[in-house]
Amino acid sequence: MSEEIVNEEPTETLSLEAIASAEENSISAGFVVTDGPIAGSKYILEQGVSTLGRHPESSIFFDDITVSRRHAEVSLSENVGRVKDVGSLNGTYLNQRQIESSEQLAPGDVLQIGKFKLVFFQESK
Repeated sequence: MSEEIVNEEPTETLSLEAIASAEENSISAGFVVTDGPIAGSKYILEQGVSTLGRHPESSIFFDDITVSRRHAEVSLSENVGRVKDVGSLNGTYLNQRQIESSEQLAPGDVLQIGKFKLVFFQESK
């Protein structure tokens, strides 16, 4: 080995916090639409709260009368997804059961909003 390589300083030093943070960010989560006019669409969720509804500024926009303008919210925090209905007219269903409060999502869960069915996924980046 040449002296130049042996004496070379590391280009980056990572703290334990940075390594832990990198591990937290190594998961992506979202939905794949399986039923409805936009079947096949894939949505990646951001950390924090995503809104689902018929309002044009929703994070996930459904242009259909069966969906309320503010239908549901999905929160993603520390790689845990949760969904809650926010006063929709037709209700929000998780695995064919109407939800009354915030529910945790697991990979493969089916969320139904109006006539749309979405499958929740989590994957490593």
